[in-house]
Amino acid sequence: MSAETYRDAWGIPHLRADSAAELARAQGRVTARDRAWQLEVERHRAQGTSASFLGPEALSWDRLARRARLADTARRCFTALERQDRETAAWVRAYVDGVNDGLAENDPAPEFARTGLAPGHWEPWTPLGVWLGTHLLFAGFPAKLWREHITAHLGPEAVALFATDGPGTAGSNGWLVSGERTTTGHALIAGDPHRFIEDPGVYQQIHLSCPEFDVVGLAVPGVPGVAHFGHTGTVAWAITNAMADYQDLYRERLRRTGAGVEALGPDGTWHRAARHTERVEVAGEETVEVEVIETDRGPVIAGGPEGLDDGTPAALSLRHPPRVTADLGFGALLPLLRARTVADVDRALDAWTEPVNVVQAADTEGGLLHRVAGRVPVRPAENGLRPVPAWEPGHEWTGWHTPPRAGLTDGVAVMANQRGPSTPLGVEFAPPHRADRITALLAAKERWSAPDMPTIHTDTHLASATPLLNHLAALTAPTTPAPPTTATTPTTATTPTTATTPTTATTPTTATTPT
Repeated sequence: MSAETYRDAWGIPHLRADSAAELARAQGRVTARDRAWQLEVERHRAQGTSASFLGPEALSWDRLARRARLADTARRCFTALERQDRETAAWVRAYVDGVNDGLAENDPAPEFARTGLAPGHWEPWTPLGVWLGTHLLFAGFPAKLWREHITAHLGPEAVALFATDGPGTAGSNGWLVSGERTTTGHALIAGDPHRFIEDPGVYQQIHLSCPEFDVVGLAVPGVPGVAHFGHTGTVAWAITNAMADYQDLYRERLRRTGAGVEALGPDGTWHRAARHTERVEVAGEETVEVEVIETDRGPVIAGGPEGLDDGTPAALSLRHPPRVTADLGFGALLPLLRARTVADVDRALDAWTEPVNVVQAADTEGGLLHRVAGRVPVRPAENGLRPVPAWEPGHEWTGWHTPPRAGLTDGVAVMANQRGPSTPLGVEFAPPHRADRITALLAAKERWSAPDMPTIHTDTHLASATPLLNHLAALTAPTTPAPPTTATTPTTATTPTTATTPTTATTPTTATTPT
């Protein structure tokens, strides 16, 4: 046997192979069979070539991907991975070989015929580019642009009015119940990743088995292994976004010289910036030339020597950990698959880079874990709020935060993007009503079982809607009694008990051996 694929009644692939490398190749092949068009779209996003088949509407992303140097960062990270962790690099290569095999073997998905495309070739670094492209806008820098916009138009005091901690935001949930609070004496973990309704989805259910490990979970199409939600038979883990701030924006002063472009540094002198141009093909239109500039802080993602598009005489550079360290955290993926205990998961997550997550894990020996995983730079608090001037000293990175850890309260731990263990690492968090609701539901029952968990997954009570519903009730309350001669049913407005329908209702993961 080299590799076998079995599909259950729901079409979920179960893969078995003789080695981790063969299994990775089989995973790549089955992903290409199931998600060929999605893989093609993600490959183009990572390369900044989406407009070549999607047209002008995709040009803004391609510009950002080129200027942020996504593909170049992915190449750098894979080169470093080959140098520092040859086993993981070979494993990623095997996955890519499987993707290319699968794309060549199968009839193209209908989207290829409609667009006139043929499946493209994946490079060894492409999975890293897919990961970068998926998470570039997942962190803090768009919020810093928004705060800058609010400050410029409404003043700094108005920023708090638009904070994420306000009542209108959504996010993912997760909870951990210790064995003392369950009917079996084993811990329960529930992951509830709230995603937009997507077709295809960002996750892929899969079962990976070889002599080294046997794992069920959710994979990211285009990336080998099982990263965010996994179960190895004796240990399981789940994540939510930690809401940490690990991307910085710098306002740059740039000038052109006969030799290229220079940027004013915090030492008061002008330093040579890397510069080149790239051409972006646009379906149905002329090719667009993009100038790519990188200062000592990072790639310039907006503006240039001539200023921003609105005429502001500035440019903005982006600094984020993978570009600085050439490490995307892929060294954590194989150790996660091999994990047998909470301690194994904990060690694997020490290599995690981004996105920064709150992770919960439990094993059949009673081990529990509630920690933050990922790299967050140490720098002044002002960096976390808005773009900071690159030409002024005091905004440099000076190290990395130690990822915080937390315990359980009354045998439970709840994560819902609220302020919690990651509070020192972020600026804005989700409001606490989701976490409070889950905590209250868990407190209402002394012992929990896996079949009980859907009552929490499918709960639709939205506490943040109460003020609005109270206003509506007041507006629709009858002011005069109905005429006695009418025989119709009164149209009184009752307060609904639900405000939204959850976008996902995933099955909780228990720390028992999978069947």
